[in-house]
Amino acid sequence: MVNISEVKDLMAQFDQSSLREFSFKTGEAELTFSKNEYTSPVVSQQASQAPAMAPVEVAATTAPVAPAQAASDSEETVVDTAIFAEGDEVTSPLVGVAYLAPAPDKPAFVSVGDSVKKGQTLLIIEAMKVMNEIPAPNDGIVTEIMVNNEDVVEFGQGLVRIK
Repeated sequence: MVNISEVKDLMAQFDQSSLREFSFKTGEAELTFSKNEYTSPVVSQQASQAPAMAPVEVAATTAPVAPAQAASDSEETVVDTAIFAEGDEVTSPLVGVAYLAPAPDKPAFVSVGDSVKKGQTLLIIEAMKVMNEIPAPNDGIVTEIMVNNEDVVEFGQGLVRIK
């Protein structure tokens, strides 16, 4: 079984190194890290563990459903925001847990419709107990927040859209 603390330790060491790519393979898992923009980390496991991974993979690769075919109002909302949101996508630079506010009892860093300045914190991604602030790459207006509080995010996953 994969030990998550060992994976986090490998991620931290890779992040601190000058390596651009790193692959590690055991009998039960394969792990690949890349700092290159054209690739993203891949974690695959044997069939015996695949069912645990399936919901995450399916959710990440499911194509949008047309509003007429949506089974519920929540699916329609997701489709509508995906179709009508404008602006540049701010993507995750690492794997971790996204936090939309500095603390549970504090207001969110940004909301849809907020004006942001370059360098302003949009959200935090926690990786290996380190809080990494994700700054706005430019001035603009937040048109979409693409993750929920405490969602696990992948490298390259869309977080916020700024127009």
